[in-house]
Amino acid sequence: MQFVDDDGSIIVPKSVRPIIEYSPTSLGEGCGALRQFRAGKLHIREYDSYYSVHSDKVDPLKDPLGHLIFDAPEYLVGMLSGFSIYSTLKEKSIRRSRNTITNSKSFSDIGVKEDPSPYLAGIFAAYTGYALTKSIKKLAQRRG
Repeated sequence: MQFVDDDGSIIVPKSVRPIIEYSPTSLGEGCGALRQFRAGKLHIREYDSYYSVHSDKVDPLKDPLGHLIFDAPEYLVGMLSGFSIYSTLKEKSIRRSRNTITNSKSFSDIGVKEDPSPYLAGIFAAYTGYALTKSIKKLAQRRG
């Protein structure tokens, strides 16, 4: 049996530790787990026949921003990328709509109240930033 998973978490069979006494939490990436538990920096995921356990660098309940920076940078990069692209394109869209000629077709003429492209580009940038950072983080853990 493998005792360390791809993310570097320790695998604990339920036959060794059948019950976890901590309260379940929704904080953290589930990774297909049935439930998750946190006790300070300790993060436990429950699966059918085992637990996956790792220690975070920063307790997310005590320092959420520090946790995002040191333990979950993919979420921070995703949020910042998405917001940055959205706000930049939204500002350009507002300026463009102010400068359009009144008799030209606009989004409101075709039944759309706003240009949807800033939203879509922001979502795409958020996901891309998240995915790239997650991949880099996994590569760094493997080389670790």
